Amino acid sequence: MSDPVLYERNGDIVTLTINRPQVRNAISDDDMIDALVGAVERLAADGDARAAVLTGAGTAFSSGGNLKKMADDGIADLPPTQTRLTYLNGIQRIPLAFERLTVPVVAAVNGPAIGAGCDLACMCDIRVAGESARFAESFVKVGIVPGDGGAFLLQRVVGYARAAEMALTGDMIDAREALAIGLVSRVVPDAELLDVASGIARRIAANPPVAVRLTKQLLREGYHQRLGSLLELSAGYQALAHTTEDHKEAVEAFLAKRRPVFTGR
Repeated sequence: MSDPVLYERNGDIVTLTINRPQVRNAISDDDMIDALVGAVERLAADGDARAAVLTGAGTAFSSGGNLKKMADDGIADLPPTQTRLTYLNGIQRIPLAFERLTVPVVAAVNGPAIGAGCDLACMCDIRVAGESARFAESFVKVGIVPGDGGAFLLQRVVGYARAAEMALTGDMIDAREALAIGLVSRVVPDAELLDVASGIARRIAANPPVAVRLTKQLLREGYHQRLGSLLELSAGYQALAHTTEDHKEAVEAFLAKRRPVFTGR
């Protein structure tokens, strides 16, 4: 059986591909959860990676939960205490892994991103959609709730009212509506999707790696910190950034009117 998640690095850009097209890249199976968490942890430890792209194999980004397998496994018949642990020790490990990741990730949404698949896209820092992309926070349609962190993630991307509309109706939206509500930052022809997403990743990777990672951490902390706390953290990060060789190189290159060469130090 092929790897559930493909990890490919081209220079300083990593591409992660969810590789289960036969089940529309569902991410709820145990081996897929392990593979996604493992890929994110590998990316976090990859000192040569400066940015990443996440996409799906085939014609879907991710269909979210594997409903057939859930039915076959009889999850509805399990004691609630066991189901709770299944979520805590299973799919909920994915958003926590992304939350710890300091490498910026661009989601290249190449088709439907449904339920947990929509939430997976929201775990990324930037989302680019192909014209065939579709999004749905559709848990309510099958009588369950967002069990993977979607209630936290989606409203931080599109705001409470839009997130509530998506989550409470379960309705699907197309790529253009996703752009209008800020769920994605751009919509491009399907054939151009990976090139555009990789281009964004390359533009990120062109900047000093330490500053990029610290900036991502500040943005994430800004989700839930008071302004005063974030300013204190920003001052500490800035003190670190000013001591890096890349900062000195950037200033020298600017003054000399030449292209800087960043080493990540």
